[in-house]
Amino acid sequence: MPLLFDMPREKLSSYQGVNPRPEDFDDYWEAALAELASVDPDVELAPADFQAPYAKCFHMYFTGAGGARVHAKLLRPRNAPTPHPALLMFHGYSGNSGDWQSKLGYAAAGFTVAALDCRGQGGRSEDTGGVPGWTLRGHIVRGLDGKPQDLLYRQIFLDTARMAQIVMAMDDVDASRVGVTGASQGGALTLVCASLEPRVKRAAPVYPFLCDYKRVWDIDQDQHAYAELRDWFRSFDPRHEREEEVFTRLGYIDVQFLTPRIQAEVMMGVGLMDQICPPSTQYAAFNKISAPKQTVIYPDFGHERLPDLDDKIFQWMLDM
Repeated sequence: MPLLFDMPREKLSSYQGVNPRPEDFDDYWEAALAELASVDPDVELAPADFQAPYAKCFHMYFTGAGGARVHAKLLRPRNAPTPHPALLMFHGYSGNSGDWQSKLGYAAAGFTVAALDCRGQGGRSEDTGGVPGWTLRGHIVRGLDGKPQDLLYRQIFLDTARMAQIVMAMDDVDASRVGVTGASQGGALTLVCASLEPRVKRAAPVYPFLCDYKRVWDIDQDQHAYAELRDWFRSFDPRHEREEEVFTRLGYIDVQFLTPRIQAEVMMGVGLMDQICPPSTQYAAFNKISAPKQTVIYPDFGHERLPDLDDKIFQWMLDM
């Protein structure tokens, strides 16, 4: 087994994270959900150019927090019994909802599938903090110097809950059989969605991002996806006079503090050589889950495709 760069495996199962938790964290998220509930989702479905013999494909738009129009791909099985299960999908940082074809397996198995485009990244969703379209990089630190409610990931996190609510309300969907999955940023949003929408039945995050920011900093992994942490300090706090304040503010969007809310069954994929999203940060979130949970561990793998894991997730969701 290769030398682990992060933390011995036997310590991962008890690690609880080091990032500060804001004292009003629970109030912050209850207020955020109340704000979301006050916004009319104004759902719009437009048939996509791509269609399949066994799936109806749509571009779905809805209104999220702050009035942004958010886009997702929606696939409905043509011949599935009603009601049937659904799967929500979330993509990696800077990406988009992906090709239609990649979702057809679930549609063929009788699932409604919804895949989110995160605001300001590689898809069609609107970022009302600036202009429609591309506003990457810096999404972790976006809004850091404003009010806590200005943090961009607050809005993206709420988008996951809104999409879940919309799909669960569809006449042909069984709201008691809805799963969520994604990798990296998508893994984080999988955990977030299951935290903010407690009706989610099963959650399959893969090496989740956005967990335990201070640990990332402490082990010098503020690079790659987390590089904006270093960039922010170098530009705005070069002597780290505000370090405690900044990491506490980031605590509002630290996934580890949301996961105690999860009621879904969780199966998390982990590569123990992951130097993009260090395993300890992932376990900081996983260890706070009290619902039934399991890990699928790849000792020799990093932040990359984990062999056969997609197949395992597919079969696990089929049994929902």
